[in-house]
Amino acid sequence: MITKEKIYNLLQKDGLVYKKPSNLFCFMANYFSCSEEEVKNEFAKLQKNGDIFEEKKSKWVTIPSKNYQKGLFIGNAKGFGFCQLGNVKGESDIFIPANKTCGAIDGDRVIIKINYQGSEGSEGEVVSIYKPVEQVVGIVEKIGANFFLEPDNNHIPFKIRLTKSDIKIEDNTRVVAKLARGKVITGTVIEMLGKSDDVKAMELGIIRDHNLQSVFPPDVMEECDKIPFVVLASQKKNRVDLTKEVIFTIDGEDAQDFDDAVSIEKNGKFYTLGVHIADVGEYVKYNTALDEEAYNRGTSVYFPTSVLPMLPEKLSNGICSLNEGVERLTLTCEMRVDEEGNVVEHKIYESVIKSVARLTYTEVAKVLNGEKAIEKAEKVKNELLLMRELSKILQNKKKIKGYLDFEIPEAQFIFDENGLAIGVEKRERNDAHRLIEDFMVLANETVAKHFCDKGIPFVYRVHERPRKEKLDKALDFIKGLGLNVPPVPSEIEPEYYQKLLVLIDGHDYTETVNKVLLRSMQKARYTNKNLGHFGLALEYYCHFTSPIRRYPDLTIHRIIKECLRKKSISPARKEELESLTFESGEQSSLTERNAELAEREVDDLWKAYLMKDHIGETFEGVITSVTNYGLFVQLENTVEGLLRIEDLPQDDYLFFEKTLKLKGTRFVFSIGDKINVILANANIFTRKVDFSYKN
Repeated sequence: MITKEKIYNLLQKDGLVYKKPSNLFCFMANYFSCSEEEVKNEFAKLQKNGDIFEEKKSKWVTIPSKNYQKGLFIGNAKGFGFCQLGNVKGESDIFIPANKTCGAIDGDRVIIKINYQGSEGSEGEVVSIYKPVEQVVGIVEKIGANFFLEPDNNHIPFKIRLTKSDIKIEDNTRVVAKLARGKVITGTVIEMLGKSDDVKAMELGIIRDHNLQSVFPPDVMEECDKIPFVVLASQKKNRVDLTKEVIFTIDGEDAQDFDDAVSIEKNGKFYTLGVHIADVGEYVKYNTALDEEAYNRGTSVYFPTSVLPMLPEKLSNGICSLNEGVERLTLTCEMRVDEEGNVVEHKIYESVIKSVARLTYTEVAKVLNGEKAIEKAEKVKNELLLMRELSKILQNKKKIKGYLDFEIPEAQFIFDENGLAIGVEKRERNDAHRLIEDFMVLANETVAKHFCDKGIPFVYRVHERPRKEKLDKALDFIKGLGLNVPPVPSEIEPEYYQKLLVLIDGHDYTETVNKVLLRSMQKARYTNKNLGHFGLALEYYCHFTSPIRRYPDLTIHRIIKECLRKKSISPARKEELESLTFESGEQSSLTERNAELAEREVDDLWKAYLMKDHIGETFEGVITSVTNYGLFVQLENTVEGLLRIEDLPQDDYLFFEKTLKLKGTRFVFSIGDKINVILANANIFTRKVDFSYKN
């Protein structure tokens, strides 16, 4: 089997030039001893991913090379744009002048040629749009006899003319339009979302703007319907039968899918911890319609009012969910752990379980706190107490190794019977949450180390060391608080961050400084190279425990099952797995980022909606960020808004970037300061909240 990497490497090495593509395909077919059709398919995949580019007729170059790069186009209302090369906006962006965008709009995946690089920045031009934005959300506006779309995305600097469609278009409605690229961009309405000022239509608009769908394609559902929804006798063959064991799930009250269950025993000085994960790979086979859809979605996406699952509910809430009292197929990571938290022995195997209880974090916390809980929680009280015992050991070990726990609260919304927000508060995190988190981390570490040691291609969850220049900025701020910062080591280790967290613990500004330190770190991602996890202070780490909602987990489940069922993996197969794990990591990192942005924007929408009826009221907040144009202030309920510099008390302010302070002759404002503000505006269209100063 030929792989894209083989073609890529050949093009990269030899820079092949042929008069016609057919000549090139014929040469490659002979070179790789495969069919021309196979070459065409893999060649097309490279083009689709922006990995190769036709520099001139029949002259192909690999990306990146020869000043060509690929990235995300970030538009601007003034017509120019930037190409984001890395995962973080602003770190390696290339400026694209308005006359060199090649018609790219915000969100397009593009190939650029870098024309200039200097100390002040770099400039380039778009030479190809390899993955264009396919649909845009906006408000319909009638101008004369024609209808236009005013995009919700204000980085698209023009209205889009709408062509006729089967859907009746109405002025001042929010719609989804499918784009057609030509000399000008036009759109066809494919979905009506509601009136322009309807908050639920706005929420759906954000979801569609991120190309997230709730409905699965017909071929996916047809495939799903053919899957048996009880465990068959034939499927249990060669599996370890754990149906008589005390195994149960612990999840949130509103959880619908349960992909992990736990069990525990203690013999002498050793704990036997079982982490049992839904065997999704048994049902979602590689290269099927179900698999392709899961790959494209990459992850389940969680909104305050809904979940967009990676897999159809028939699977995610049905046969793949470890529901109470029914047999389910699982992959088990069984670990023998000593009293210092070390895994001294482990086994990974296919199993079948029957959960004895579906428990919630709240009920488990009651048991752990010695309170009266529901009957099924009381029945496993001994197991829960043993789990807490082991959890405390693991937490102590993590602390010694340098594990970083930033304790930044999440928002939890309260909705009325009409599905409208009536409140928001900090989400509670108790010992039950930490217990499950500890066990999942241990299983993920154990599985990652097992396959890394074996040299089997795998998908790892990696978190690389922070860049020194970003850490230095955070340290300048901490020094500005009057704290004695320990000297930075030549190689930054998690223990150094841990010292900083201890230094700031217990102060009013603790939560805010946690955010500053978190921003100084790199973003975790997926890759097939084991680069360790800085935040968890682990040399080995992967995501094994949530295959219902994360594609990387599903990818490695398939590899695990293949290794369990075969005596050895051939070199040729390892090469294929290298390609598959690389693609899975890249795609999953992209879809994860897209999901996070969508979730954040929807949260901001509901926060603005929630606050719009409180304009004029006074609140106490904490300054979370300081800029040259004002302060960002967060309220106790997690709502954050801007207090502009012109709305501060009259003074001659100077902005000190290093220490993140606004200093005047009479007033000083710093991150972490408590401040009283008046809610001046809450705009559901922009999803922004504005404050004014309370004297």
